Amino acid sequence: MISDVFNSGDGGSDGRAPGPLDGMVVLDMSRVFAGPLAGQWLADLGADVIKIEQPGRGDDARGLPPFAQAGGQDLPGASSAHLSYNRNKRSITLDFTKPAGHAVLLDLVRKADVLIENFKAGSLAKYRLDHASLSAVNPGLIYCSITGYGQTGPYRNRPGYDIIFQAMSGLMSLTGHHDDEPGGGPMRVGYSAVDILTGTTAALGITAALMHRMRTGEKKGQHIDLSLLDTQIFNLSHMAMAYLVSGDIPPRCGNRSYTGCPVQPFDCADFQVVVSVGNNIQWQRFCKVMEVPHLIEDPRFASNSLRVQNRDALIPLLAPLFLARKAEEWVALLDGAGVPVGPLYDLAQVFEDEQVRHRGVLKQIPHPVAGEVPTLANPLVFSETPVRYASPPPQQGEHTAEVLGSLLGLSEAEIGELARQGAI
Repeated sequence: MISDVFNSGDGGSDGRAPGPLDGMVVLDMSRVFAGPLAGQWLADLGADVIKIEQPGRGDDARGLPPFAQAGGQDLPGASSAHLSYNRNKRSITLDFTKPAGHAVLLDLVRKADVLIENFKAGSLAKYRLDHASLSAVNPGLIYCSITGYGQTGPYRNRPGYDIIFQAMSGLMSLTGHHDDEPGGGPMRVGYSAVDILTGTTAALGITAALMHRMRTGEKKGQHIDLSLLDTQIFNLSHMAMAYLVSGDIPPRCGNRSYTGCPVQPFDCADFQVVVSVGNNIQWQRFCKVMEVPHLIEDPRFASNSLRVQNRDALIPLLAPLFLARKAEEWVALLDGAGVPVGPLYDLAQVFEDEQVRHRGVLKQIPHPVAGEVPTLANPLVFSETPVRYASPPPQQGEHTAEVLGSLLGLSEAEIGELARQGAI
């Protein structure tokens, strides 16, 4: 375990500076999305993250298609989901329900700074792997529990997935077209938004707990109780506050804005652009570019609130104008006038955009079977401690012998005996 000094390492063989969490040991006992993403955040920042998987099964996310391929064949376990959340980690297989496996896990806990788990609330207590039990083994351990509903409350034992929390948090009620429009009704966000937000929140909470431990100088960890439902309600942010201060439930607006106009996509000669006119100065510039300066003086559209109020009159005046040019032309004209605008991309277009390419958002990591696999760059750009992309998401149990030998000092014979007992 590190001595509460984050930059205790001496950098890598590439000569780059150590990451801000270099030297920290993390046990990642989580599966699927939110927990593994939290672990990947810490791994990206330099921590030694050890992914603990069940022998013979591994992380459930390994089985979610689509898969990376080699020679035209799917690579077992190399699913897009697994590849998304597990780079820079080492994987071991360990069955903590067996006495020998349980003993190995306790030895790992003694070496660790952080443990991440997303088992059902209370289920690890029967194996003496709950926070109370492990804090007795390692008082400095930061123990992060990620569950659907939290460790307390009437729903604490319920299972749940992302879409459940999108529904219960109110997120789906805010997403989609109005009931009176074609296809109207609540709609889920197009990816696992709650899982992603929760994983990132967990990483923030863990680093804050480590900072507290360092700042106080005490070898004392703490328990982080993180709920997907709590996280998504918090991230409703100003939309929840709009309800709380007014008592009015915000309506679904589809691709339009609840608070601004024109803020929405428009069809162009080829594909769509999104315009976001945020104030009167931008409105005036927008009208000049669109060659409708008379709308600036129209009393119906004299302020943002009036434009929102009279949206149904304004948008039919604007929509036909966009059809006269291609999206790229409108982006150049409006951006040149200082009006916020952007093309509405599909994913293929995203990765061809010159800004995205310049920022290096897409990277390639060498892979032992596939040759290399794509990965999305961490958005943090440090001036002194750059994020590393040192290793691909590991194969199941790839580092079992390495970790048990280097971290716990077990011999080949001892590791072989653990395998014979089915503990690894």
